[in-house]
Amino acid sequence: MKRFFSLLSISVVLGILLALSASSCGDPKPEPEPEPDPQPELNFAKGADVSWLTQMEHDGCKFYTPAGKEMECMELLKTLGVNSIRLRVWVNPEGGWCGKEDVVAKAKRAKALGMRIMIDFHYSDSWADPGKQNKPAAWKDLSFSALREAMVEHTTDVLTALRDAGVTPEWIQIGNETIGGMLWPDGQNYNDVGFGRYVDLNNSGYAAAKEVFPFAKVLIHVDKGQDASQLNWFFNKCEQFGARYDMIGLSLYPDPGNMMQFRTQIINNIKNLYLAYEKECIICELGMSWTEGTVCNDLIAGLMASSLNEMEGHCQGIFYWEPEGYESWSHYSKSAFSNEGRPTNALYAFQN
Repeated sequence: MKRFFSLLSISVVLGILLALSASSCGDPKPEPEPEPDPQPELNFAKGADVSWLTQMEHDGCKFYTPAGKEMECMELLKTLGVNSIRLRVWVNPEGGWCGKEDVVAKAKRAKALGMRIMIDFHYSDSWADPGKQNKPAAWKDLSFSALREAMVEHTTDVLTALRDAGVTPEWIQIGNETIGGMLWPDGQNYNDVGFGRYVDLNNSGYAAAKEVFPFAKVLIHVDKGQDASQLNWFFNKCEQFGARYDMIGLSLYPDPGNMMQFRTQIINNIKNLYLAYEKECIICELGMSWTEGTVCNDLIAGLMASSLNEMEGHCQGIFYWEPEGYESWSHYSKSAFSNEGRPTNALYAFQN
């Protein structure tokens, strides 16, 4: 009897082993391969700030292919290789241009064309740049605490309107060319007290942007991207005061007569910024005279070519500033369209 039960036990064990073997016979189904990361060159932003566009259209401006065919401006830029659109935001602008509704309308058009989108908050009713960072009229007499709250409310309001319209910006700037701070005089950063207030404002805007779009890259944007001493001073101070940001945005407006030195300075600065702060860079603004289209083409093409090797992938894109704003309408000489509304050679660099 004992022998019978022993044989029975052995049989049961063998049966289990055979069942297990049968259930796992054949090659196991391989785990699916993870999706490869996109190649860096495919992620490079080839962009244009076209914030004037709706105002130009309102004034009857037209845009044409080199062959003379009329075409909607963003669509035309896309045929030239542009894959990203940058749009500035003003708080209560005259005529509504670059206000919330105008920005949402342009962003929806860009999205419909499959464009990536950068939103550029000026925190002003008009231009904000290194020479002026004027508070909106409605915020003029606010205390610093109330000013910060108004800034957060404005940031949240605009970004929520974009989200409700089905637009997801990839990049968000907290201020425009803020080397001297923002919302002067409260956030003017020429001494440590002022720099602390500037960082407080920046960090409040950062948090508001992330609340609506957690995955957007939030930028600090400064001018003179070729000036190493200015960049080092500013971002060392940002580090000291705990500024929050994901990327560094640069403006570049080169002298055509000194292009090789300028290009070398840019490449070195972008590499060194990454080494010092572990932040990728993106060129938010670039421009040259529309009569220098070939020289500008060479600069853009050279920077794009060096983005993967000399800059080691730390330059994420280039945005031309208001290429469509031809001089006879805008009185701005650094566009990249002729006065007949046709693109100059500068923009063809983006097709490479």
